[in-house]
Amino acid sequence: MKSLCSNTRSVVSLFHLSLLLVSASLPSLTLSSSVRCNPHDKKVLLRIKKSINNPNALLPWDPEIDCCDWDYIVCNPQTYRVTQLAFFQAYIPGQIPSAIGDLPYLETLSFDEVTQLNGTIPYSITKLRNLKLFRLNWTPFSGPIPEFLGQLKNLDYLDLGYNQFSGPIPASLGDLPKLENLYLNRNNLTGKIPDSLGKLKSNLTWFDLSHNQLSGKIPKSLGEMNSKAIILSNNKLVGDASMVFKAKGTTEQIDLSLNQFDFDVSRVRFPKTLTYLDLSHNRIRGSIPKQVTELNLQFMNVSYNRLCGKIPVGGTLQQFSVDSFVHNKCLCGTPLPKCK
Repeated sequence: MKSLCSNTRSVVSLFHLSLLLVSASLPSLTLSSSVRCNPHDKKVLLRIKKSINNPNALLPWDPEIDCCDWDYIVCNPQTYRVTQLAFFQAYIPGQIPSAIGDLPYLETLSFDEVTQLNGTIPYSITKLRNLKLFRLNWTPFSGPIPEFLGQLKNLDYLDLGYNQFSGPIPASLGDLPKLENLYLNRNNLTGKIPDSLGKLKSNLTWFDLSHNQLSGKIPKSLGEMNSKAIILSNNKLVGDASMVFKAKGTTEQIDLSLNQFDFDVSRVRFPKTLTYLDLSHNRIRGSIPKQVTELNLQFMNVSYNRLCGKIPVGGTLQQFSVDSFVHNKCLCGTPLPKCK
């Protein structure tokens, strides 16, 4: 019996010893399994940090920590390749590092309110064949928008708004077959809207060129566009803009305000999906079409034009204030004074 107990203790002791050995090995196993960041991508990211040449920039990018856990970075959960580099109000002084072009699986590159950033967009980003979103807004960037952005064939979202870009809109942007959202608003862009932008008709959701110095007539090719929003306000555009209204389209928002457009609005057929219409501060003629009463407009402003005739009754038109209709040639009816 004593021998049996002794043997039992030996077995138990061996079992405990095995457990201790396994437990001792667990930290190293856990450590190795937690190293997810691709070595190539990590080297590139550290090159990016070094190229900024400022000890206070990107402090959380610690070489001892897995780079998939660094701020501003997202890795693919299966491959652990870096797919997103999104900086929001980050401290990054100087130029965009050219090494960013060496992240081959990058799909999102975003600099949002990175106000210390300056210089030019590096040509190296044309190597990012998988890039779908490029955002560079609220920065001091100036000079021309580079033509080479047209080489980013998988891009579906381009936001260069709220900068100081100048010069013409690159015609090459019309060569982006998958582009769905284009924001070039609030810059100092000049010249005509390129005819090539009409080629974006099939996928475009948002088209915003507002608050620039664009001039001339808008190309007829924009009439093929079926974007949910067409924003051309605060420019120096002239002539006929009636082609942007498609009766069978799905556009929800059209803003042509603060330009010098001159066309007869009474001949326009509006899309039934339209909820926001701003034609104010132009030279638009004619009378407001009765068809407008069939729309579910949430906002409408046709003030400061050359409109005449009675404001149609019905729909949401009488919900809008006098300010939406004032300063026209001979417009009358509620909410304006009665027609004589």
